[in-house]
Amino acid sequence: MSMQDPIADMLTRLRNAGSAGLKQVSMPGSKEKAAIAAVLKEEGYVKDYAVAEDGVKRQLVIELKYVNGKSVIEGLERVSKPSCRRHCGSREIPRVRNGLGTVILTTPNGIMSGRRAAREKVGGEILCYVW
Repeated sequence: MSMQDPIADMLTRLRNAGSAGLKQVSMPGSKEKAAIAAVLKEEGYVKDYAVAEDGVKRQLVIELKYVNGKSVIEGLERVSKPSCRRHCGSREIPRVRNGLGTVILTTPNGIMSGRRAAREKVGGEILCYVW
């Protein structure tokens, strides 16, 4: 059976692994998921990530980050869905939790955080919120 929304699956796996207290989580990999993992690492939500290629198949392994036994990622919310895409300009990039969270966008320059997109003055599709 094919997966309808692989990004939502990735976010759900991260959410579940964090609440279960797992050190790492693996999932089917893609370039888009690896770019999202890179943004999560850049913003300090995960320790590290790696893409393992076994022939044709890719596997994305993400090491989760904990502080005092609690996951750094408190919440993940998918915003733009396959059924309803949400876009924003560089001036309308939303703030998550009054600036304490991060918005992840896909832009013409690649997948990046909302702060970086505002700095580079590019807008795009809102993928998810992380806090």
